Amino acid sequence: MREIIARTRTFRRFFQNEAVSIETLHELVDLGRLGGSARNGQPWQYMIINTPELCDKVFPFLGWAGYLSDWKGPEEGERPSAYILCMLNTNWLKGPETEAQFDLGVATQNMLLGAMEARIGGCRIGMFNPKLSELFHLPDHLQISLVVALGRPRETVLLEECRTDSDIKYWRDDEGAHHVPKRSLESCLITLEAR
Repeated sequence: MREIIARTRTFRRFFQNEAVSIETLHELVDLGRLGGSARNGQPWQYMIINTPELCDKVFPFLGWAGYLSDWKGPEEGERPSAYILCMLNTNWLKGPETEAQFDLGVATQNMLLGAMEARIGGCRIGMFNPKLSELFHLPDHLQISLVVALGRPRETVLLEECRTDSDIKYWRDDEGAHHVPKRSLESCLITLEAR
């Protein structure tokens, strides 16, 4: 478990011409739906996209890697070969939307863990142009909340320990390896006096 979690990183460059099968994508959504849900509301629905034509239409609406301000996203040939659009079904919402967003975090982590087990990388994208919805005949009760980009990874992602508390920005080296600083276990653990 620890190994698969450590390998499940955010990948932003892929082998675009290597398709992700519909069966694999169905399995990833299935892993997502099996996760816990507040009030057991299960308010999420998912749209699978894995044709080159539709992937090409989705790509321009997506934002990539906020810390890499000089990088506009993957080049042609390195773009995702599949997407899962995560849509909140407001008819199924049983509590505050914030609870549903927690559920989505659980669901998409399950998906990404399953993807990595199948040697597929992914990237959760919350920064997208709202006009993405206009590509589809979306009913009023569905809202796109997150896009999961998927494909066989075409980059190396390396974990390293933060040098300081503020040293959390990921970066790329001259060879294109993506470095991700992680806080130490010791810095994440705290002890408080009970009242």
